[in-house]
Amino acid sequence: MPPGRPTHGRLGGVPTDHTVTRLSTTPVKGLSLHHPDAIRLTARGVVGDRQFLLIDDNGKLQSCTRNQALYGLTAHWQQQSRRLSIRRGADELLTGVIEPGSAADTDMWGLRTLPADEVADPIWHTFFSDLIGRPVRLLQAREPAVDVQPATLLGTGSVQELARQAGLASIDPGRFRMLIEFSGGVPHVEDSWNGLRLQIGDAVLRAGGGVKRCAATTRNVDSGEVDLQTLRVITGYRGRQDSVLGPGALFGIYAAVLQPGTISVGDELIVDADG
Repeated sequence: MPPGRPTHGRLGGVPTDHTVTRLSTTPVKGLSLHHPDAIRLTARGVVGDRQFLLIDDNGKLQSCTRNQALYGLTAHWQQQSRRLSIRRGADELLTGVIEPGSAADTDMWGLRTLPADEVADPIWHTFFSDLIGRPVRLLQAREPAVDVQPATLLGTGSVQELARQAGLASIDPGRFRMLIEFSGGVPHVEDSWNGLRLQIGDAVLRAGGGVKRCAATTRNVDSGEVDLQTLRVITGYRGRQDSVLGPGALFGIYAAVLQPGTISVGDELIVDADG
């Protein structure tokens, strides 16, 4: 792990024991995650993250929640050459240069409309349709296809508490697909930051409300098999809570970006208690 960059005093916050432990991104929404050492976070999301997404014939966003076949696939996107590759392990299943086709703006859970274009080459639609077992189309978004806010955060203490509640030694936090994971603090300490400013690396964020979890969290990150009733466990000890997407099992938080910047594994997370 690279050494953390000192950030004391920039935001006026107090030193904490919160440290970034992992970052998670993927070029295609719903496919396996990459864990880069650093990310460039903008007001709209991470550069290169969730640049592509799948929709069905009704224009409905598709994810790994109901599409187990997406598990085990990794996407690799080269921005300069505009080349997208889909792999399963060491096997490259499809690769090609991406050109935009017709506009296909997409509804994101009723919160906003995501500007996007259908990928011009039909081979991509055929590939994913055959894989999933029904017609879908691959779109390229003109900005990161985030669900609600450009950043999400989850403490390792929260994941450890979930494991304890489930009677397990550990749980892979990757099943929650959060952008920023951090260590330190009591379980669910991130819930107490709503409305406060956070500095991580060069970026400044505004902590938001809780993330309503979906059934994708019940699936094993490698196989896609349902192997843990996360929603039942979360509501069992935290109850159903309100969120921007309605009441449900909340785990982790959203955050808006006040100041774009670079965030690296090992960076300290500073909380501005004055907001």
